[in-house]
Amino acid sequence: MSQTRRTLHAHGRRTAVAVALACVLTTTVQQPARAEPSTLPEIQAELRRLYHDAEVATEKYNAADEKVTQQEKRVRTLTAQVRAAETKLGRLTSLAGAAARAQYRTGGLPAEVQFALASDPEQALDNASLARRAEQSTQGVLTALTKTREDLSTRKEDASEELNSLRTNRRARDAERGTIERHIAAARKVQSRLKEKQRRELAALERKDAQDAQARWERTGILEQAGTKATPAGRKAIAYATRQLGKPYQWGAEGPDSFDCSGLTSQAWLHAGVAIPRTSEEQWRQLTRVPIEDMRPGDLIIYFDDASHVALYIGDGKIIQAPRPGRWVYVSPVASMEILGVVRPDA
Repeated sequence: MSQTRRTLHAHGRRTAVAVALACVLTTTVQQPARAEPSTLPEIQAELRRLYHDAEVATEKYNAADEKVTQQEKRVRTLTAQVRAAETKLGRLTSLAGAAARAQYRTGGLPAEVQFALASDPEQALDNASLARRAEQSTQGVLTALTKTREDLSTRKEDASEELNSLRTNRRARDAERGTIERHIAAARKVQSRLKEKQRRELAALERKDAQDAQARWERTGILEQAGTKATPAGRKAIAYATRQLGKPYQWGAEGPDSFDCSGLTSQAWLHAGVAIPRTSEEQWRQLTRVPIEDMRPGDLIIYFDDASHVALYIGDGKIIQAPRPGRWVYVSPVASMEILGVVRPDA
């Protein structure tokens, strides 16, 4: 081994050791412990934080899952196109040989070769110029053959890139899965410490907070300005969501037996004939936003400043939502959570 290579090898070992040491130090340094909540308001705040963080991670998981699904569709389409190109390649190879033999014998292309060059018999007239050029020389066939080979090669490269992206997104999705489960486990641990009386008191506190928030919201007069009639599609979405009442929340689920928040809203509108994004964040980003005072039944209410929760407005100041782990799809006041805005799937 040369001196230069030995130096580089030693430097590489030192770098690896330093990186390993940094990883050990990072994982062993303990973060300051969070104080255990003691009063009911503190417990309520802690549970809200944990479930909110779980929902944020859930929507990231859903976003990665949706991206995986979209990429799988693209890869399937691309694979079909590659197979079609391979079929065409084989056909053109055969036609090139036939053309060369025909031109050798007669100086021109046979009629069946001219017709086969058209990708669709109905478009044969549109491809007449191609056929005429091919008649002049077998070079036309050979050019098409070369173009097909190049196209096939490009499509294969694209397929490989899509598959690599697919694997990356799957790894990201798996990482979010662990984050979700950790937050839910922490919330359940907090709840497990509560006695039955405390649980009833906590439930009563949550109901009171929701009622107070709804009362403040209604006093603004917004509800009096809001629309009361849904569109035909909106009525179908509400009908679907209503049929799901009582089904359990399950992160990452979009029916038919369980739902998370955006799984419910996206499926409700899909059953109304309108495809919308899978996640609350993308629903907020892509769908048409309307002023809250102009909302109507069937619209989606987006919650929290990170757009991590969504519900379906059903009118009269009420929503249908899939709230969080341990709960079921149910009807609740529209202002029971911090409203970010309103979007309309069928604008």
